[in-house]
Amino acid sequence: MSQALLQIKNLKVAYGGIHAVKGIDLEIQPGELVALIGANGAGKSTTLKTLVGMVKPAEGEILFKGAATNKLPVYDYVREGMVLVPEGRGIFSRLTVEENLQMGAYVRNDKAEIAADIERVFGLFPRLKERHKQLAGTLSGGEQQMVAIGRAMMSRPKLLLLDEPSMGLAPIIVQKIFEIIRMIAAEGVTMLLVEQNAKLALQTANRGYVMESGKITLADSAENLLANEAIQKAYLGE
Repeated sequence: MSQALLQIKNLKVAYGGIHAVKGIDLEIQPGELVALIGANGAGKSTTLKTLVGMVKPAEGEILFKGAATNKLPVYDYVREGMVLVPEGRGIFSRLTVEENLQMGAYVRNDKAEIAADIERVFGLFPRLKERHKQLAGTLSGGEQQMVAIGRAMMSRPKLLLLDEPSMGLAPIIVQKIFEIIRMIAAEGVTMLLVEQNAKLALQTANRGYVMESGKITLADSAENLLANEAIQKAYLGE
């Protein structure tokens, strides 16, 4: 088996007196799309924020491309290839769609390639091309999510972390966003997907981890998790 792109070993994270993540192990192989599912407050978003250095772990080890990330400054994570699309999107609302995409390429200086990648994002999201001069803050929620994902793609990520991409979106837009996520995965981009819609996440992923109260309680293929009766009752509304 090839070396894992991401390895998390005994990760513990505490906020004040609250232990949000209680010693989890997780790994992702190159080219995989892995879902992390669980109820609100399970520690999923905290895990993603810790991966990109926004939150410091209390204990444990994070290895990315075989190297420990604990000495990495936050601004270098994108340069190394680990990119977070945050919950709530976090776009630059006073910049245009195109300027947001250009911001995603701030670690690059290959102008011709950047221009080609902007066209590639417009190919994935034709609606953004139509609105490329529009201020991002005036877009709909679904369009803003497209901007957030497109901006992340502009850095050419080796590992794309998606935090609740369907949150607050109409069902038809959610289907569109997940269609794009599948297309990006088909291009070989490795992804870790945190998503409240567990069924959709597992239908999209290769493998999944179930997180409950700060711990990983189950890890299996997405297919097996979808067929698991306990998971169906707890998360799939069946």
